[in-house]
Amino acid sequence: MSTSRIAVLDVDGTLIDSNYHHALAWYRALRSVGETWPVWRLHRLIGMGGDQLVTALGGEDLERRVGDRVREQQGKEVDGLIEEMAPLPGARDLLLAIKERGHRLVLASSGKERHVDAFLDMLDARDIADDWTSSADVEASKPAPDLLHVALQKLGAPPDAPSVMIGDSVWDVEAAKRAGMPAFVVRSGGFGDDELRNAGAAALYDTPADLAKALDDTPLA
Repeated sequence: MSTSRIAVLDVDGTLIDSNYHHALAWYRALRSVGETWPVWRLHRLIGMGGDQLVTALGGEDLERRVGDRVREQQGKEVDGLIEEMAPLPGARDLLLAIKERGHRLVLASSGKERHVDAFLDMLDARDIADDWTSSADVEASKPAPDLLHVALQKLGAPPDAPSVMIGDSVWDVEAAKRAGMPAFVVRSGGFGDDELRNAGAAALYDTPADLAKALDDTPLA
């Protein structure tokens, strides 16, 4: 077995099949304040934190006019869709495989606490993960590296502790790069292989199950 490491796993879109639900929730939230944006543009931003998404979508003007209202409504829209979300194939098996190899595990989510609680229940992961995060833990979400730094802090580990990030979006890869972590990515985010590799992804897998089977080819062997 390799040296014990910390595995920092994104939750939304990586372990839980939720990306397209979130895109629809943002679409509906924007429509509720009189703003209509193509869903494909919203999907391209999923994985970026809500504190940055509105500005990335429509600039400072959109953020200033509707940002807080849209974020609040988006959370409510997710509340109504969360029962339609489910773990991706092999999501819990991946968590177990990482722990069985002697590594520590943090679920790094920038979602609202109530949504993170629901995902923990879906994954039956409370007794597997060493800790987890939510939007309450950080001021700046991905692609900023803050969430990954907090994940290490949750375990009392320094910023340069041996660690690996597992995600599904270019925003995850960018955050990992800034945090000094190699990023292993599942394709459920809907980004192209070239985009993910160009962003710096170390390797790509179709599902969490595929990554679990390939752990011996990663630093989490």
